[in-house]
Amino acid sequence: MRRILVIKHGALGDFVLATGPFMAIRAHHLGDHVTLLTTPPYVGMARASRLFDQVWTDTRPRIWQVGAWVELLQRLREHRFDRVYDLQTSKRSGLYYRFFPRPKPEWSGIVRGATLRHDTPERTHMHTVDRQAEQLRIAGIEHVPHPDISWFKADLTHLALPKEFALLVPGGSAHRPAKRWPAPNYAALTQRFAQLGIGTVAIGGKGDEAATAAVAAAGGMDLCSRTSLEEVAELARRAVVAVGNDTGPMHLAATAGSRSVVLFSNASDPALCAPRGQAVRILRRPALKDLTVEEVAEMALKVRRP
Repeated sequence: MRRILVIKHGALGDFVLATGPFMAIRAHHLGDHVTLLTTPPYVGMARASRLFDQVWTDTRPRIWQVGAWVELLQRLREHRFDRVYDLQTSKRSGLYYRFFPRPKPEWSGIVRGATLRHDTPERTHMHTVDRQAEQLRIAGIEHVPHPDISWFKADLTHLALPKEFALLVPGGSAHRPAKRWPAPNYAALTQRFAQLGIGTVAIGGKGDEAATAAVAAAGGMDLCSRTSLEEVAELARRAVVAVGNDTGPMHLAATAGSRSVVLFSNASDPALCAPRGQAVRILRRPALKDLTVEEVAEMALKVRRP
């Protein structure tokens, strides 16, 4: 039995897109012991997948947190991994490579010195899914399935949901406001759906309260900071359509199987990071304020579940 380490910290969208590589690695190492090193928000999700024999929490210590660094270093060294799949490919995960004594484990990633180095010049111009699939091919894993969270389930009986509803994700990263379609537009979309007998349910986290409140003021349901990741996935499965900004929960929605409309500005490139799913449509404008409610409503109604 070989000891395998997979490194994937996040963010949410990236973690969801990595579920395909997770499954590929597990299938390739059926008789081996596979450990995932990830950050606290994704520990529960990783354990629920049952793709890993162990899930370790990486607190990503700051440079001055010497004790935490020593603990992490000892943990990585003592486990004596035979192979490491660095799906994070960050400066931090590259630093972890330096922690291992010689001889180094087989290393799939981009760090200099890696035995299975993914050094294709085009990698920075590839979508995350395609880039990681190519990385794993170099490591001898030919088949990488699509992202899949069918195992991620939740009970929603405590929520008084509309019989038919659209899931709205009007928030996003607080430090990237250019990725947000204006909250009043989500309110107007809510009213448009209501005219057709379709309710709306808005989700979000800290910093999204104003956007979800605008939906509530227009007659929608506000679940900001009241849903777990599992519940978001379940809401997406039940929704007739999901509409939202380029943010993590839209990856959950699309991968869960929801018909989805994702709104992009020039602040991010869908060719590199768009959600992947059975029915995902992208609407993009250089500035999202120029994307009209009519355009979004028309696309949402076109792709919604019958």
